[in-house]
Amino acid sequence: MARRSKPKGFWRILRPIAVVVVLLAAIPALLTPLYLFVDPVSVPMLERYVTGRPVVRDWRDLGEISDRLKASVILSEDGQFCRHWGVDLGALRDEVENYMAGEEARGASTITMQVARNLFLWNGQSVVRKALEVPLAIYIDLVLPKRRIMEIYLNIAEWGPEGQFGVAAGAQRAFGVEPQNLDWRRATLLVTALPNPMLRQPGRPSAGMLRIAGIIEARVAEFGARANCVGEGGRLAL
Repeated sequence: MARRSKPKGFWRILRPIAVVVVLLAAIPALLTPLYLFVDPVSVPMLERYVTGRPVVRDWRDLGEISDRLKASVILSEDGQFCRHWGVDLGALRDEVENYMAGEEARGASTITMQVARNLFLWNGQSVVRKALEVPLAIYIDLVLPKRRIMEIYLNIAEWGPEGQFGVAAGAQRAFGVEPQNLDWRRATLLVTALPNPMLRQPGRPSAGMLRIAGIIEARVAEFGARANCVGEGGRLAL
C-alpha cells in the first residue's frame, strides 16, 4: 500500500508563522527582567523616533516624583494597583460581560496593563490587544516590584501633544516645575490629562478638568493608604 505523503506545503506555511510567534513572545520575556535595571523606551516613543518627530523625556527615579502625584495616579487610574497581580479580575470580568452583551467598552486596563501595552503592543481599541495585555501584565507584575512598575509608568506615559513623555516633561510643559514640587492642584490636574494628553492641557484646565481634579484629590484624602506600596518604606507622605 502506498504511504500517504505528508502535507509539506502546510508545514512550510506554519513553520515561519510559529517562528514569528515564538520570537514575538521572547521579546517581552527577555526584556522585562532587564527593565529591573534598564530604563525602557516605549513603542509610541520608538514610533516618533522612527518618523523623525520630537521626543521629550527626562527620566526621574520614583523618589524624585511627588507622592501626591503617585497617589493621584493610582486612585484615578487603578485603585487596586497595590492589591492585584497586574490584572483587576473583577473589572476585567465586567468588561468581558459588557463586550459579550454588545455594550460599549469602558476600559478595565490596570496601570500594569498600560505598561505592557506601551512597552510591547500598540494603541487603539482591539480585542486581540486586550487579550495580549492580560498575560503580559501578569508576567510584568511577577518579575517587577510595584515601585518599579510605577516608576516605569510615570516615565513612559504620554503627557503632552508635542512628544512629551514622562511626568518630568509633562510637569515642565504644563507648569514649569519639577515633578517633586507638584502641589495638590497641579498633581491632580496632570492626572486628568492622562486619558487624552493630545487635547487636555493641565496648564490651561477646563472646568471639567478642574472638577475631576477635585474628585481625585478627595479620593486620595479618603483612600490614600491604598497607594502606599509605591511609597518609600511602604508609606506615602501625603
